[in-house]
Amino acid sequence: MKPEKAKREDFEYLRNGTCSIFIFSEPLGFWRYAQALPVWTKIDRTLRIRWLLNEQYSEIEKVVLIMDNLNTYTLSSLYEAFPPKEVFRFTQRLAIHYTPKHGSRLYIAEVEFAAMAAQCLGQRRIPDLATMNMELAVWHIQRNRKQKGVD
Repeated sequence: MKPEKAKREDFEYLRNGTCSIFIFSEPLGFWRYAQALPVWTKIDRTLRIRWLLNEQYSEIEKVVLIMDNLNTYTLSSLYEAFPPKEVFRFTQRLAIHYTPKHGSRLYIAEVEFAAMAAQCLGQRRIPDLATMNMELAVWHIQRNRKQKGVD
């Protein structure tokens, strides 16, 4: 520091860790669900698909999933988590469509991620995974109650 210069302070960034956020979105039904885990694996994703089919849409004959082209988003990953009979039952109810490789603008979940970042996360640091999931739950419950769709 030199005389007549403004005082300067350095800022040390403290990283609280990272996580992966998964979003299901039903734009015509005004419904979305978000959850964070330390890392999303194929098994985590297949467990969420089972939850979607068995609990959210148990009465629906055919569920259409539109997903990006992540290499773990295949029906074969279901076989790593569930017995063949259960996988067969799931696949009879699923129709999977993939967005074009460079077509993220067509992926409604990306729109939901942007809304979530602006409305829930902002520029602040969230201290732990439990707090993150609590805030995500509050966000998606409020957004679902408002019946907010995607334009």
